[in-house]
Amino acid sequence: MGSVVELLIILMLISAVVAMVTRRAALPYTVGLVITGLLLTAAPYFQEVRLSRDLIYMVLLPPLIFEAAIHIRWRDFSRDLSVIAVLATLGVALSAAVTALGMHYLAGWGLASALVFGTLIAATDPVSVIATFKEVQVDERLRLLVEEESLLNDGTAAAAFVIALGIATGAAATDGPGIALLIFKTIAGGILCGALVAAGALLLIGRTVDPLVDIMLSIVTAYGSFLAAEHLHVSGVLATMTAGLVISNSSTIKSIPQAVKAETVSFWEAVAFIVNSFIFVLIGIHRGHMGLSVFWMLAPMALVLVLLGRAAAIYPCCALFAGSARRVPLPYQHILVWGGLRGALALTLALSLPPELPHYDEIVYVTFAVVASSILVQGLTITPLLRRLGLIGDKPTPDTG
Repeated sequence: MGSVVELLIILMLISAVVAMVTRRAALPYTVGLVITGLLLTAAPYFQEVRLSRDLIYMVLLPPLIFEAAIHIRWRDFSRDLSVIAVLATLGVALSAAVTALGMHYLAGWGLASALVFGTLIAATDPVSVIATFKEVQVDERLRLLVEEESLLNDGTAAAAFVIALGIATGAAATDGPGIALLIFKTIAGGILCGALVAAGALLLIGRTVDPLVDIMLSIVTAYGSFLAAEHLHVSGVLATMTAGLVISNSSTIKSIPQAVKAETVSFWEAVAFIVNSFIFVLIGIHRGHMGLSVFWMLAPMALVLVLLGRAAAIYPCCALFAGSARRVPLPYQHILVWGGLRGALALTLALSLPPELPHYDEIVYVTFAVVASSILVQGLTITPLLRRLGLIGDKPTPDTG
């Protein structure tokens, strides 16, 4: 236990220093953390540090999802809900299909294993992009599109992964009706579970104005919704996302004094900062330990396919709204493609794979390589791309093109 506490304190100190350095250097914080993690692999103390599925999935992932969800206002969310819903459903399916077919035909993976990889890597995590948006003042709609699409994308990608893995391992029916029932159960069950847990929490939250009690109840809601859904074999990601949306947009919360709400929001922002710090520095450490394995040639191919899959998700789906009031400007579409970094959820899903799955080692290695590469390459170049597209400033004018 002592060594674990020591490691957490050291990582927090390192993360704080990296945050100060990257801010002065005008670099994305997450990029600095991954680079730091890569460098730390040379230190003997970090030789045995490894990421585990339970650490990310059960401990670090729920607060990240919940924190993102409580910042979403239904009024803003509903405004672009049709666009976001299409991107997070049809878009995820297109992205997964392009990546899976590419790995099947170019890398020679079995179709089932390729589909598992395609679904898990479809989950986006644009933490550094959203942080960049706050620094350079992009248009509010662009920020909301990236933030909200990523949130819903994570839920549907996680649900699709469960279904793909069930088919690959023979744990789920492979006929049409069986797959349809599994999809409905996974998605609807997760949403219902999250809504019920949030409703129960609101009954208690409405009876107190003590910020410490509210914070404690919000922690229980974040983890309780996730664990309850996983216990019922439905989507924990969708459950926690739903719980956060219900909590933040309920009339009960709106009636709570602003000072109390501000303390709760500040708490979750601090938690998200700490959790993201741990995850991204651990990504660098884990990636550094993996080195150049025999699968290193697969990584560049996979990264290109993931980008092509993201493009196949964004451009055709946005084209469906070209003649409507919900039209997504072309420069926004470019940012949605390039800003769709991969992160914690993709790693979690990869680490949760059963070792007996065909191409297991390749999938895990390539996932870590794609995640680290997307954070470094796309994270470092998103600001120049925003500048090139004319999206930086107090009043961006993106509607040309």
